Amino acid sequence: MSFPLLTATAVLPAVGAVATAAVPAARRTVAKWLALLVSLATLALAIVVMVRFDPGGARYQLTESHAWISDFGVRYELGVDGIAVALLALTALLMPFIILAGWNDADPLETGSKRWRPTQGFFALILAVEAMVIISFEATDVFLFYIFFEAMLIPMYFLIGGFGDRAHAQGEEAASTQRSYAAVKFLLYNLVGGLIMLAAVIGLYTVSGNFSLAEIAQARANGTLHMATSTERWLFLGFFFAFAVKAPLWPLHTWLPNAMQESTAPVAVLITAVVDKVGTFAMLRFCLQLFPEASKWATPTILVLALISIIYGALLAVGQRDIKRLVAYASISHFGFIILGIFAMTSQGQSGATLYMVNHGISTAALMLVAGFLISRRGSRLIADYGGVQKVAPVLAGTFLIGGLATLSLPGLAPFVSEFLVLVGTFTRYPAIGIIATFGIVLAALYTLVLYQRTMTGPVKPAVSAMPDLKARELVVVAPLIVLLIFLGVYPKPVTDIVNPAVKQTMSDVHKTDPKPAVEAAK
Repeated sequence: MSFPLLTATAVLPAVGAVATAAVPAARRTVAKWLALLVSLATLALAIVVMVRFDPGGARYQLTESHAWISDFGVRYELGVDGIAVALLALTALLMPFIILAGWNDADPLETGSKRWRPTQGFFALILAVEAMVIISFEATDVFLFYIFFEAMLIPMYFLIGGFGDRAHAQGEEAASTQRSYAAVKFLLYNLVGGLIMLAAVIGLYTVSGNFSLAEIAQARANGTLHMATSTERWLFLGFFFAFAVKAPLWPLHTWLPNAMQESTAPVAVLITAVVDKVGTFAMLRFCLQLFPEASKWATPTILVLALISIIYGALLAVGQRDIKRLVAYASISHFGFIILGIFAMTSQGQSGATLYMVNHGISTAALMLVAGFLISRRGSRLIADYGGVQKVAPVLAGTFLIGGLATLSLPGLAPFVSEFLVLVGTFTRYPAIGIIATFGIVLAALYTLVLYQRTMTGPVKPAVSAMPDLKARELVVVAPLIVLLIFLGVYPKPVTDIVNPAVKQTMSDVHKTDPKPAVEAAK
């Protein structure tokens, strides 16, 4: 039997999580280095997956299939297509930077504090989330996917509620209360979505007799599995609701600003750059593949919701006073673009949406992690507490600017290519929606440049006059992300070559082809 490469990519961080948690309490530094080494080893395995994946080969590659709960048709089945490979690589890539950025975030608080921050637990939970996200991208058994789709909520709950941001103006007790509120809200929203999805998973098994994604899709394609129109629509809604909560899509988004505001910056990146991608990925893998007709039926409504997310998220970002909440609402707007591209039902839109997932992960990580370094120096998340930072910490200000420009999709940086593809793909089939969505770009420029102006330019405020610039560890975190933003902005071909064949297969699942240009050929 060949080496189970996909299993190894998920098992390694899971074993690393257990080992990190088992490190003695007095050996915090050992736990940090162990977590970092495990994340780097996982990245190495993800690179091997990318190298071994053949974009022109079978749809699902490096497959593994073993009997698990035979009486109920549940199997341990893994396989990756181009979309999963791209997101697997993104997850593995970001984890070492998340761990390095949070190097000191879980150290014990000052003497006399009522709360102990267990360093080992913090890094163990991060590795546990990585393992669960990776196997969610790899699972081709619906029940197996569901288990880890829900299980990742547990470590995320403790990361949000137990390891919050130290920059809180209302004192430790008030901060603890707000963290608990954000964690419970995150858990309840996602649990409700998961329970509705569980009902749909059971309904799918009742109709099809198994949980294998490939077998169900094949049976639907060759006509041996028939679903009544109403049944397919209800099952689609059950799956889509859970994914829309995770994504998040308006009006199911309200947990995200609270969760990101109360989390440390690395955990905020983990939420929006990694965990939330499972929701948009699952829309492509499960909603469109399992329920093609229902997906087309729901498309007009979903496009309107995505459009509202784009404009609503951007408008609220403009008015934010808290840096983290601003990035959270900006992410809601960006997820609107991703979902818009998925349900535009064009190859450009879906390729752009997949590329957007990758680029958004990198750009948000760059911006949020630099913002975290900024906040840790000043001890405040409020925009009004800053001013003139570029005069005392020019490297910090410069990296913050590049992260912000990537967020507004400046040409030459990675998000521009993906956003352009989404808008082109949308406009070719739904021109009115495509035109309205472009206003999100204008608003993105507004909230990003205003944020930079208010924090980095102008007179130097006394509280930031002695602010140190980025240190070596922080530069190691930020510099590679900046390089990637520029590289993928100029040359996105390595990613598009991987995802485009999978997008074509998804388009085939829903029996859609790209609209022909409505322009007469020149005579």
